[in-house]
Amino acid sequence: MNWDQFELNPRITVAVKRAKLKSVREVLCFSGSDLQRLTGLSHSDVQQLLTAVATTSRRHPPTPVILLLQSQESNLKLSLGCPILDQLLRGGLPVPGVSELSGESGAGKTQLALQLCLSVQYPKQYGGLNSGAVYICTEDLFPIRRLQQLIQEQTNLRSDVPPDVIRNLQFSDCIYIEHAADLDTLQVCLSHRVPLLLARGLVRLLVVDSVAALFRSEFQASDWLERKKQMLTFASALHHLSREYTTPVLCINQVSDVFNGSDDTLGPRTSTLSPALGLAWANQVMVRLMMLRFPKKVARGNQSSALRRLEVMFAPHLAQQGQDAGVWREGVQGVLHA
Repeated sequence: MNWDQFELNPRITVAVKRAKLKSVREVLCFSGSDLQRLTGLSHSDVQQLLTAVATTSRRHPPTPVILLLQSQESNLKLSLGCPILDQLLRGGLPVPGVSELSGESGAGKTQLALQLCLSVQYPKQYGGLNSGAVYICTEDLFPIRRLQQLIQEQTNLRSDVPPDVIRNLQFSDCIYIEHAADLDTLQVCLSHRVPLLLARGLVRLLVVDSVAALFRSEFQASDWLERKKQMLTFASALHHLSREYTTPVLCINQVSDVFNGSDDTLGPRTSTLSPALGLAWANQVMVRLMMLRFPKKVARGNQSSALRRLEVMFAPHLAQQGQDAGVWREGVQGVLHA
């Protein structure tokens, strides 16, 4: 790669060469904070570098996304269990498709993932897929108590569904929980146990919580090539499962700090946070969502919640916009007048 062909400050070019970053793909493997540590550049310098390489990468749309768009099943969507949030996503998560939900700790990512694990079990006329879910935990224990609470509150959350339909669903029996403490275990899970559940029709939703945990803990900055190889292998497995079994995949992701005023269109304009793992991972997902949490409180009845906002960061069929929400006893629901 001839970095001199980019319209970059010579100081940035020298730093990139000194860090032995030889291609745009190598740069895309790192987040902004990783690039700062690797190159010694300032926030603004790294911003210029990322803007330059992002512009180059967007000239060539990622093949996995194109394949999913071509094979998408007649606009089939998996409901989020809330009509307000479904309206933001034009019905819910695309089926098939690999979607990402990022956000800080406590933003409500796992809450929404649990809600989807229940929503997928409803009949199709109520936004479900008549099947269960497999939930892969890579860092924290599965929140079983919160799941049980959500199950008990389904009649309050899903007022659009007849109570007898809800009573006939065996929610907890249809959620299969896996724990993967390392990449090898995750790979075995995705290549053996998950395909078996999908092939038997026992599940129709795959959740990975979180995708960044293992890639951040098992690799140093100097291991970028191996990390990229493992990341693409992981992404390829997700796309294969999604296409083969017409299944939505949701990947929970962590976030990194980025620069104020960034014009990177893959990031939300209302936040100084960006999903972890860089643009190399970003090019592997079809839909990118971010959950934000604010200090402001919202109230409903005798409940109160910190204000959340679900942002559409990127999706080929959606506009970049957001919807205010709250996390209530019965689940995550949109807030029309926060």
